[in-house]
Amino acid sequence: MGKRGYHHGNLRQALVDAALVLIEQKGPTGFTLSEAAKTAGVTPAAVYRHFEGREDLIAEGARQGHEIFADLMEYALETGGPTALAAFEATGRAYLAFARKYPGHYMAMFESGISPNANPELAAASERSRAILERAADALSEHIPPDKRPPARMFSAHIWAMSHGVVELFARGKPGGAAPFPPEDLLEAGIGIYLRGLGLIAPDR
Repeated sequence: MGKRGYHHGNLRQALVDAALVLIEQKGPTGFTLSEAAKTAGVTPAAVYRHFEGREDLIAEGARQGHEIFADLMEYALETGGPTALAAFEATGRAYLAFARKYPGHYMAMFESGISPNANPELAAASERSRAILERAADALSEHIPPDKRPPARMFSAHIWAMSHGVVELFARGKPGGAAPFPPEDLLEAGIGIYLRGLGLIAPDR
């Protein structure tokens, strides 16, 4: 079947897939709806049967990205044991793995300027992925005395920011971003320093 053989049932996904390829190649603001339509093998007018505009198309790519991201994080959390610490560290590695394997989705989610509240579906998917990391942080923070325990949302936000920073600086192959150490090692060491500061792991680990 040629490119123009798409049926209405899968044209919407074909357009999302085309946009994700273009985002990876040109960035979230570097392509037009016409280019997305051409890549999908349809006319520009066909795009508007499914999306209001480019931002709506990117938002759907971001939504799908958050669903994949949440699935990977949840799997890491559930299988990364045997301890809460091991599971927590596994979610950090899953973050890096996602950014490498799904760069178009990652950019749609975090670099497009699209608000995670752009529509209810995107908001729900974004909240799900955030909640999984918070759940991992909550399980780990139970080992901290209550009077020294940061809120789980703050705890997870710190690790999210650290993971995001390592991805942006060293795990995406950007010019000038050659890592002095493997990104996984940088993230593990950073998490270790943070957790030592909270008294969650021994100083000599």
